Amino acid sequence: MSFFAELDQQYIDGEWRPGSGSWDIIDFNPYNGEKLASIAVATADEVDQAYQAAERAQVTWADTNPYTRRGVFERALRIVEDREDEITEAIIAELGGTRLKAAFELRLAKELLREAVQLTLRPEGRILPSPVDGTENRVQRAPVGVIGVISPFNFPFLLSLKSVAPALALGNAVVLKPHQNTPICGGSLVAKVFEDAGLPAGLLNVVITDIAEIDDALIEHPVPKVISFSGSDRVGQHVAVVCAKNFKRSVLDLGGNSALIVLADADVDYAVEAAVFSRYAYQGPVCMAANRILLARSVEKEFTEKFVAKVKTLTVGDPADPRTVIGPLISSQQADAVGALVEETIEAGATALVRGTVDGNLVSPTVLTDLAPDSPVLTQEILGPVAILLPFDGVDEAIRIANDTRCGLSGAIHTGDVERGVRVARRINTGMIHINDGTGHSEPIVPFGGEKHSGAEWLNAESMVDAFTTQKWISVQYGRSRFPF
Repeated sequence: MSFFAELDQQYIDGEWRPGSGSWDIIDFNPYNGEKLASIAVATADEVDQAYQAAERAQVTWADTNPYTRRGVFERALRIVEDREDEITEAIIAELGGTRLKAAFELRLAKELLREAVQLTLRPEGRILPSPVDGTENRVQRAPVGVIGVISPFNFPFLLSLKSVAPALALGNAVVLKPHQNTPICGGSLVAKVFEDAGLPAGLLNVVITDIAEIDDALIEHPVPKVISFSGSDRVGQHVAVVCAKNFKRSVLDLGGNSALIVLADADVDYAVEAAVFSRYAYQGPVCMAANRILLARSVEKEFTEKFVAKVKTLTVGDPADPRTVIGPLISSQQADAVGALVEETIEAGATALVRGTVDGNLVSPTVLTDLAPDSPVLTQEILGPVAILLPFDGVDEAIRIANDTRCGLSGAIHTGDVERGVRVARRINTGMIHINDGTGHSEPIVPFGGEKHSGAEWLNAESMVDAFTTQKWISVQYGRSRFPF
């Protein structure tokens, strides 16, 4: 099927229909500029319709036998497996993902759906003792009700599923707003998978729109009890404030500024491979990307020479070509912003060991060194193929540099002594860190989350139960209580 021709609509209460807004979101191929779809935006009234439909459908879904719910996710997994080639082409076309990137995204998406199958049976109740004779305390898990999900452009299919699938598996209903640059892969394609898997109407609604049209209607609406947001920390902070003001729970998966640390006893060749992949996967705009590569003085020269040589071999161009490693950024605005950031950093005194160029949305790799300790670029997330090499003298300095950022999502440490690596990892303020590996990992059975400005609440595994259910205490008095009056 042609996803872009058939899925260019809103999906509300089990119906595909155009939005009623007065303007269109135009979906472009970021590599060649081809128009993929034109979608009339959903209005605040349609957001309300989506939430009302979700609220109605959720009551029955919450009472549905978990084994029946499980069947939906088993079928959804088979659909993704059967349509993998078509979904791959959609990822390449809509977000400029390379074939390697699409394969990585789909592998994780399938693993996430396998975990959602198990998650339907995960919530458990407890019976707790009471100091009151004849009383039994039951603590049960219950769905929160309706969840609003806002997903980003960089891994749209995966990161929409990351909240949508667990939320549905646990008995909730969902209203999903994908990023306006990836409305198909992050929105209507997800709805189509679940529609074909037999999910009852109204449980998953997709509204393709923009804050210019709906303002904060999606997060201020009284129906959703949880808002799950993936994106920048700036927007995430706003989401958190609005949610707190309206007594909603917010689940935030935000940006990163990860450090990959190469200690003096590391396998340099292997560390180079891990660092190149960790920085340049999907052109760089990945929250777990290794923005900063920290090098012990004793290995700085060898690592730098080998790293630069490896970066110079990376193929830039058409993401549909299997040989391409660096495809386009999502928009000309982002490409220009990355180019300007590199220019400003070099003008401030940094040395470009590899100097990338900007050609439309294509940005070739850059490698920077000799940055001043107070360089602004060291403390921000770089949404493009730019690597920063920083030498350090001693482990304490490496830890100080790694922690000198407002983010704390991921990281990596390369060393010949694993336990030494673990000791260093414990001192770095980040939610996830990997010894002798890359920085970009996500496994559905392992909690995923960050510290500081990198997020609030955790996803994956049992964290999904915490995020998308609530607890209810039911006490039963089998005898008679004694009251003081």
